[in-house]
Amino acid sequence: MSARELEHALRDAGVRITRQRSAILRILAEADDHPDANELYSRASALEPTVSLSTVYRTLSILEDKGVVHRLTFEGAPARFETADTPHHDHMIDLETGDVIEFRSDKIEKLQAEIAAELGYDIVYHKLELYGRRKARNQAGRLGA
Repeated sequence: MSARELEHALRDAGVRITRQRSAILRILAEADDHPDANELYSRASALEPTVSLSTVYRTLSILEDKGVVHRLTFEGAPARFETADTPHHDHMIDLETGDVIEFRSDKIEKLQAEIAAELGYDIVYHKLELYGRRKARNQAGRLGA
């Protein structure tokens, strides 16, 4: 989602677009990770030093209410954010680094649909979060047990 599209969502909510909000929107639109509010604040402050953390939180709240940003709450970590225009995907959370890796598996999607059908349901929405640690590698570079 572009910064301009995020800006339109704010304008539709009656919010004035300031230099501070423009910086936040630009960072959010260009993020290729899942930044939390503090990370957004830090990145936006580099572009616009007058950005406040409260402006970041208010802006994210409005964007979330408008449905253009998703709040991701992973166990043991602050909420992270991503734009809502990305295709469906699931997340692997590295417990050591906090990294969030997006992935998609047709096998998992098919299995979930089969389970839901067996229980008499159609899936309307779902999310999958896997939490793990990288396997150790031996000296030859192969994964260890």
